[in-house]
Amino acid sequence: MITYKQAGVDVGAGNEVVRRIKKFAKGIGFFGGLYPINKKNFLVGAADGVGTKLKIAFALNRHTTVGIDLVAMNVNDIVACGATPLFFLDYIACQKVQPRLIEKIIKGIAIGCKQAGCKLLGGETAELSDMYHVGEYDLAGFCVGQVEKKKLIRGAKIKAGDRIIGLASSGLHSNGYTLARKILFDHAKLNPKEYSDDLEAKPGEILLTPTKIYVSTILKLIRRFEVKGIAHITGGGIPENLSRIIPRRAQAVIDLSSWSVPHIFKFIQRKGKVSQDEMFKTFNMGVGMIVVVEERVVDRVLAFLKKQGEKAFLMGEIGRGKGEVIII
Repeated sequence: MITYKQAGVDVGAGNEVVRRIKKFAKGIGFFGGLYPINKKNFLVGAADGVGTKLKIAFALNRHTTVGIDLVAMNVNDIVACGATPLFFLDYIACQKVQPRLIEKIIKGIAIGCKQAGCKLLGGETAELSDMYHVGEYDLAGFCVGQVEKKKLIRGAKIKAGDRIIGLASSGLHSNGYTLARKILFDHAKLNPKEYSDDLEAKPGEILLTPTKIYVSTILKLIRRFEVKGIAHITGGGIPENLSRIIPRRAQAVIDLSSWSVPHIFKFIQRKGKVSQDEMFKTFNMGVGMIVVVEERVVDRVLAFLKKQGEKAFLMGEIGRGKGEVIII
């Protein structure tokens, strides 16, 4: 059985870092950091990267889609607070500045910003020849949004009886790639560029599918319905990210049979003999965003999401508990 830690990522160490630095940064623990600009409005800030998904971009020499990923990982956190993304900045660190390659990355970032309805203000490109291998680079993104204080969504109103709705992901998004690469390429010996009968596609093509941007859908949703909580499902999976918005007096009960887990996750689990608990802590398992609403509006919300082109499903409900997330 292969675990995320054995693949090279120690989630426990990351959680320990969060615990240690909370005394320095007040915004840690939620999806975006909040800054009051006046009595009625907050700015919401987010920072994120793409991670080892970049390794797939290097292998396939495709550099546009990771720019979309960079934007998505930030704006989805912003909108999870009920905020509208305003502007985006990028940071590209590379072994050597190659204008054509940088242009491809920025093109993807611009596409992502257009999808999210925010402005790309600019950024920084750093040439660090003694820190990266030839042809390699790393990406970081920074987004700022705005929300009225009375419209801030943090899960405080969630109570027993509320329902949990999932919005399908477009794939792995930008999390768990160290484990996915370990299993697919080192263990299963697949070639990212060659067609796989088991996957019915080239592994690299599947893994480079851009992270879905939910901004337009979520902003329309919260204008029409009361949404009590929103969780962006990234690193830590459904359990860790959903638990961020569940009040201590409640618990989230997730019905695993309520949606079809995409084949790529099942393949990774089977080939790596990964436990279900480990899979759900590492990957989104086909769920990119979760919203919590009252039971009485569930059918209307699902119908609305379908009209927006989203694949959405009722995946659980809120019960009484101590802030835990239970998957059954």
